[in-house]
Amino acid sequence: MSTKAVEYGGQAVVEGVMFGGRQSQVTAIRRKNGEIETFEYKRQERPGLAVVKKIPLLRGMVALVTSSASGARHLQFATDRYDLEPDEEPEENISRLQMVLGVAAVGVLSLTLGKVIFTALPAFLASILFDGLVTNLVLQNLIEGGIKTILLLGYLFALSQTPLVKRVFQYHGAEHKVINAYESGVDLTIDNVQKQSTFHYRCGSSFIILTVIVGVILYSFFSYDNVWDRILTRLLLIPVVVGLSYELLRITNALRDIPVLNYLGYPGLWLQKLTTRQPDDDQVEVAITAFQRMQELDTVASDTKNPSSLVHSG
Repeated sequence: MSTKAVEYGGQAVVEGVMFGGRQSQVTAIRRKNGEIETFEYKRQERPGLAVVKKIPLLRGMVALVTSSASGARHLQFATDRYDLEPDEEPEENISRLQMVLGVAAVGVLSLTLGKVIFTALPAFLASILFDGLVTNLVLQNLIEGGIKTILLLGYLFALSQTPLVKRVFQYHGAEHKVINAYESGVDLTIDNVQKQSTFHYRCGSSFIILTVIVGVILYSFFSYDNVWDRILTRLLLIPVVVGLSYELLRITNALRDIPVLNYLGYPGLWLQKLTTRQPDDDQVEVAITAFQRMQELDTVASDTKNPSSLVHSG
């Protein structure tokens, strides 16, 4: 297996895939008429934010918020363009600044609400149902983690039964296959990509299950007097849980090729059995298109900044 210098990431959108590189983000979707259309976005350089992204624990929360806002931008493109007729253009009644701010706000808001709901609700249910029966703090937190896992799996399973989400999960699988093919050093052809796994250690699904595990351990260091105290403690600890989970995700990815230690990432891979599906060739083609265009834009941006530099390519 060849070693790659760049760890690319991506996400599935409605009828397409988004990939993010060092300089650019590209989404490719398949329109109703069968054509592939791309949306390109150049990353905005913010020196202060770049510094924070290098600080352990802090970089996890920053990465989560920025990726949520960025993902919402690409998701809006996909939903806007997919339903249009081939020659139809979406209405633009608001300024570009308003659109960017609005999409970012929606992304961050959905992230915040999701974290609050899946943090507060399990704590509430665990307290109401088991606090009178279980007094051991560690056992209480294990029960809370179990409830959170059941709610999470139930939610994902229910989503996966809808036709739209089933196709999104197929594109999620296509995204992973392309990343795995790139990291394996093979040419990005449909046949080569289809041979790859739909699972990947750096997936957001792995991050989600790690937050459950980290939460169970971290909460065991904090006692509480009542259900509301318990919920408040959990909510205040969200940034810490996110930060620790992000670092653990990086560690499991670094150890994925080491026997025995690679099992650390298995809980996240198991969850991906729910969040990924086997894509068809047309979906893989869309994912390859997005990835290769993202690489092209990154190469151009790197050449512009440093014409004499050696540019890594897939």
